[in-house]
Amino acid sequence: MRKSKLKKLDKELRPWLDYYKEDGIEANLEYPEYSLSDMLFEAAEKYPNNMAFYYYGKRVNFHDFVEKIKMAAKALKNYGVKENDKITVCMPNTPEAIIIFYAINMVGAIANMVHPLSSEKELEYYVNLVDSKYIVVIDAVFEKVYKLKDSTNLKKIIVARVSEEMNVVLTGGYWLSKGRKISIPKNDPKVVMWSEFIYNSRNYQGDIKEKRTAYDPAVILYSGGTTGNPKGILLSNLAFNAMGMGAKAMIKQIVPGATALSILPVFHGFGLAVNIHTPLVNGMGCVLVPQFEKKKFADLIKKTQPSFIIGVPTLYEALISAKFGPRDLECVKATICGGDALNKTLRDKVNAFLEEHGSDARIRVGYGLTEATAACCLSPENAFDDGIIGAPFPDDYIKIVKPGTHERADINEDGEICVSGPSVMMGYYNNDKETMQSLRYHEDGKLWLHTGDVGVLKEDGFFYFSQRIKRMIISSGYNVYPTYIEGVINSHYAVLTSTVIGIPHPYKGQVAKAFIVLKEGFKPTKQIEKEIKELCAQNVAVYALPHEYEFRDKLPQTLVGKVAFRELEKEEKAKREKKQK
Repeated sequence: MRKSKLKKLDKELRPWLDYYKEDGIEANLEYPEYSLSDMLFEAAEKYPNNMAFYYYGKRVNFHDFVEKIKMAAKALKNYGVKENDKITVCMPNTPEAIIIFYAINMVGAIANMVHPLSSEKELEYYVNLVDSKYIVVIDAVFEKVYKLKDSTNLKKIIVARVSEEMNVVLTGGYWLSKGRKISIPKNDPKVVMWSEFIYNSRNYQGDIKEKRTAYDPAVILYSGGTTGNPKGILLSNLAFNAMGMGAKAMIKQIVPGATALSILPVFHGFGLAVNIHTPLVNGMGCVLVPQFEKKKFADLIKKTQPSFIIGVPTLYEALISAKFGPRDLECVKATICGGDALNKTLRDKVNAFLEEHGSDARIRVGYGLTEATAACCLSPENAFDDGIIGAPFPDDYIKIVKPGTHERADINEDGEICVSGPSVMMGYYNNDKETMQSLRYHEDGKLWLHTGDVGVLKEDGFFYFSQRIKRMIISSGYNVYPTYIEGVINSHYAVLTSTVIGIPHPYKGQVAKAFIVLKEGFKPTKQIEKEIKELCAQNVAVYALPHEYEFRDKLPQTLVGKVAFRELEKEEKAKREKKQK
């Protein structure tokens, strides 16, 4: 196996090297030059009998998992998929989702991962952006995708039922309760069921594996970029494999045979890279959870006994509100939190809860963004200072720069977080302008990702997160982009302008609130509000819909005439504080 070694930087630019040495972490790793599916196959050869995934009572080992991937790869080839084709995957965490993900990579295509709860217009945008000819979709949202057949170049819509890989008893229960309500046309040549898709793989007799290198594109995920509009983030095979190897170097509990509770969704970078690919390439198993149910959380953990819990703050809020016995969390060896800032109160509650219920794990905080394959920095074990995000993964370099410059900020001085290394994206798909704004060569000759987040490097050699520069709302760990919602609202015939901000929510962390100014001659009525809500429902993902709508005669402005959304945030905060008194 050929390997490449990344160039080292001087220790003075990496003050965290002392921590690496103390904790036995390799500062630089050797990365394979092959694909992310090759890395999975290598793990399967080493641990063929280890559980690869568990799904509603059914366990599948690595040997059988790989066979399923090969069958799906043959099926893709049978339907004409070629190297570098973009295959859209519109799935929650089901076996079919991860099988098709690795099969797509195996045949040299690129996985275009999208949220099943996206609106019809958003899905149309995602499919057309990359000119996707094939889509794999969960049955529950088939009708929405089927409407795209005339507005896109889709050749095949491959439909997987949630119940495909359930055990027999649960399959029957699903069909009686939900499955039979979904109508799927039987005579449309564009539509094929997953079982038929796999069965027809027998018709293909050629090679199924295309040679891909570490530096070839592998995955497209979605985020807001610097403007807040949806952008396709193109990530390489190397980015995913470096994530798997870097996490193992940083987290000693990653060992073959351990299991991860895979609740974070596959269409989210944190879910796909950290919660699926990382466990699998290290011989660990994934407990696949397609839909999180707070009431069943305790039963799920008791039944599946996961070694790892990886989630966003709202997941840990659910954990500490669930009922467990004194030793019920003894199985949990590591807990990682990311996707949003973890406040001190919740962190302390989680650590106390774990200890009270038999676990030695203490929550560690990760930092990252989809543009850096979801995670590039992790707090040390037993380091609980406010805001700490710790040290970069091996070969990922982080520096704090003075905003608007390439100049390194001083120790203890806030600035913009910049990241360089194997985890950084190849760029925004088909959007050079956005790519050039985010990826910039600095005077040191390295390519740096400007994250739009504010952080600080302190004297202890660790990084701390301060705030996000971008206008972005984080709701239950999902990124919500105000600019996009405003565009939808502003398209209503009666709307002059609108501004969307994030307001606190007891469970989701934040939700969106829309402030709306109507055109002259229009007055706020229940009918207009209803129309705006319906417009949002048609064009905005469910998780991003505004929870509140408020009509104003005018909005506060800055000195240069921009909407002062910070003023609106202050008003909302004052309103809440007044109510609490």
